[in-house]
Amino acid sequence: MNNTFTRFSSKLTIILSVVFGIHATILSLIDKPVFENKIILSYVINLVLAIAIFGFLYKYRERFKSQIGFLFLAGSFVKFAVFFIIFYPVYKADNDISSLEFAAFFVPYAICLVLETSSLVKWLNKMEF
Repeated sequence: MNNTFTRFSSKLTIILSVVFGIHATILSLIDKPVFENKIILSYVINLVLAIAIFGFLYKYRERFKSQIGFLFLAGSFVKFAVFFIIFYPVYKADNDISSLEFAAFFVPYAICLVLETSSLVKWLNKMEF
C-alpha cells in the first residue's frame, strides 16, 4: 500500500479517537455509564472494518475499476452483518434498543462511513476509467 492508504488509516484513527473522547465525555457529563453498550468494541470494530474495506478497495482499484461502487456497498453490507451478529443480540436482549445503545454503534459507524466515502471519492476522481 502507499501513502493514500497510510494517510487514510492515520486520519481515521485520529478522528475516531477524538470522537470517542467526545462521546465518552458527553456520556460522563450526563451521568450515563461510559463503558457500557459495547462502546469500545464498536469503535474498534468500525475502525478495523473501515480500514480493511478501504485497503481492499484501494489495493484492487485498477483490477475492479468499474465495480468499485458495488464493492463499497458490499463492504457496507459486511458492516451491517457484523452489527447483526455481534451487537444486535446484546442490544435487543431486553427487547429494547436504547438511544445509548444506538449511539454506541451508530456514531463510530457514521464517522467511518463519511471518512471512507470522502476518501474514496477523492481518489476515484483522480482515476482514469
